[in-house]
Amino acid sequence: MDVSGGRGQPRPGNDESADHTGPEVPAADGGVPEPGDRPAHPAGDRPDEPAPPPAAPDGGAPANAGDQHEQRPAAAPGAQRDDTGTGPQRPPAVPPAGPRAHEERPAAGAGRHDAPAAGGPETGGQHGGPSAHHADRPFAHSGGAGGKAPGRPEERQRGGLLMGRPFGVPVYVAPSWFLVAILITWVFGGQIDRVLPELGAASYLVSLFFAVAFYASVLVHELAHTLAALRFKLPVRRIQLQFFGGVSEIEKEAETPGREFVLAFVGPLLSLVLSGIFYLALLAVEPSSVPGVLLAGLMISNLIVAVFNLLPGLPLDGGRMLRAVVWAITGKPMTGTVAAAWVGRALAVSVLIGLPLLTQSGVLGSDAVDNVGMDTVLDALLAAILAAIIWTGAGNSLRMARLREHLPELRARNLTRRAVPVEGDTPLSEALRRANAAGARALVVVDPDGVPVSLVREAAIVGVPEHRRPWVAVSGLAQDLTDGMRVSAELAGEDLLDALRASPATEYLVVEETGEIYGVLSAADVERAFVKAMARPS
Repeated sequence: MDVSGGRGQPRPGNDESADHTGPEVPAADGGVPEPGDRPAHPAGDRPDEPAPPPAAPDGGAPANAGDQHEQRPAAAPGAQRDDTGTGPQRPPAVPPAGPRAHEERPAAGAGRHDAPAAGGPETGGQHGGPSAHHADRPFAHSGGAGGKAPGRPEERQRGGLLMGRPFGVPVYVAPSWFLVAILITWVFGGQIDRVLPELGAASYLVSLFFAVAFYASVLVHELAHTLAALRFKLPVRRIQLQFFGGVSEIEKEAETPGREFVLAFVGPLLSLVLSGIFYLALLAVEPSSVPGVLLAGLMISNLIVAVFNLLPGLPLDGGRMLRAVVWAITGKPMTGTVAAAWVGRALAVSVLIGLPLLTQSGVLGSDAVDNVGMDTVLDALLAAILAAIIWTGAGNSLRMARLREHLPELRARNLTRRAVPVEGDTPLSEALRRANAAGARALVVVDPDGVPVSLVREAAIVGVPEHRRPWVAVSGLAQDLTDGMRVSAELAGEDLLDALRASPATEYLVVEETGEIYGVLSAADVERAFVKAMARPS
């Protein structure tokens, strides 16, 4: 594989496969070199010394990526788990590229991503590149052939109204929460009005207070998951309170089944503790008073949250606990995920059919109903929503587990494109000529000492008409290198995706441990490889 000579100059001798080459740099003459073509001698920066660039491989994640509790990746991936209760969730780790969210998805390609020949814009819309008179550098996140870079972590974290950052973890209230708060206020307010008719319209203010207090209890449940995750040194992206509870988005999976079990169990345990506290407080007040009604409601609601989340099916906490048990017995986390996910799907069907029947028969405490009325319809609607959330969450957990199975296949070394070093004042047409002569698909701008300073963006190249390329310097199409845009050729799997998400860009400079240039990695290539890997059966 070609590596630089320490001053940005690639060395020949790479025997990597042609898959390393990646997308094609638009040729100055419209031609495309064969992937295997390599110059026989080290490159220089002169036109007669084409540079043999380094040769060389959804992302994420994780729905809850590998949910441990999972949503990426796509790497990319993707798919997010909706927790019906309040379990931790792991988002896809894969860097997105497509409408967000999270976001854009480039087409999955089994082969190279070939850029168009010189002069023609690439299919799949993109911003036009800078013209010759542009003196400043364009933004790194322009669209186009290079695909969009992974969204910034703070952008992915936006999920509603930011309420605070306990323990450094942002807490968001999703817009759907306000809909639930209104619904709780209306339903519980009517019940309070029957128990305490003297309150009149004030019963709805009491009910609103109950809605806020109940979701504060849900937040405590989620904070329990969060504190356990932080104790195990697992990063937590955010906590979000939403329609049917909350989710703690934990970005990595527990390393052992024991930790997985503890991480899942602490949430329902805290809800049980809160239910007990409210019960003890209820003993000290008059049950028919406003405090008594509120404490009774909070006691019952927290008990329901705890029991519901202990049901043994993904994506609920009980499903995580079942997964941990099967994992411990078999030694295979994937086996635990499959077992808990299918139990979760069976649970979804049971909720869809059983909840309306139990409600109608009076088993849950209401009077038995012989005819179909509005309450029966509402019960059936609630059951359908709960069943859909559980079924979807179980499916997402399966997808994210498969994602984690395939993540090790994403290796920076295998996905890197060959690159040619050029100085900043080199005309684009000349730089492309050198790249095509060397069989390279990327351009690295170096200073006079051969030290890389920026990367020429593929999208910007495609945007420059062929007839203007002799008058456009590559420096005007390049993105300055930052520390985060230098990635090790040894990175693979989740470590690679974490590095890309930490410093969003369209291209990255791949270097050896010695600091020598290995090539250029495109975020779009990573996502295509992720999608391709996910398409293969486990």
